[in-house]
Amino acid sequence: MKPDPFLVTRRSLVERLANRSDRRVWQEFFDTYWKLIYSVALKSGLSDAEAQDVVQETIITVSRKIDKLRYDPALGSFKGWLLHMTRWRIADQFRKRQHDISDQPTIDDDRRTAPIDRIADGFDIDAVWDAEWRAHLLEAAMDRVRRRIDPRQFQIFDCYVVRDWPAQKVAAELRVNIAQVYLARHRVAALIRREVETLEKGEQ
Repeated sequence: MKPDPFLVTRRSLVERLANRSDRRVWQEFFDTYWKLIYSVALKSGLSDAEAQDVVQETIITVSRKIDKLRYDPALGSFKGWLLHMTRWRIADQFRKRQHDISDQPTIDDDRRTAPIDRIADGFDIDAVWDAEWRAHLLEAAMDRVRRRIDPRQFQIFDCYVVRDWPAQKVAAELRVNIAQVYLARHRVAALIRREVETLEKGEQ
């Protein structure tokens, strides 16, 4: 079976992140993935502040441990590795919450219940991660394209594809013809697909 392009991140991105002094690469990484981490943390049952802490701590953990992923392919894909880092930072927040509620939590309690098991009942972090991974990578790609192309072209695409307006309404509201609506959809969608591939490959 051909792998889903959203689920594969090539080693080039990992190698670039390994250069901790490259602020531009790390800013790109943060811009691409912070919403993913934040959304999954929120959906796990954490508060806004707790979810923000998860983002911060996950990015710090990635920075500290990126070399291990670089030199140990047995750890699996970057996507799976980032999920693992996020999962435990979420669990840390639930552990902190439990400690706040209980004045003196016993060591026994912590050993009987793994931190990750404290996440809200019925929450499938793997399924949520997959869905959010796709959504946020697509959003990042769209944002890049939006900043690069003619605003009018993106506005047509946004109204027709994102907002799901009928082509006739788009044409009337933006004062363009139907052919221009279809052409904008085709061109912008192609650019977004290429941008998604670029994000996945970790290349400029």
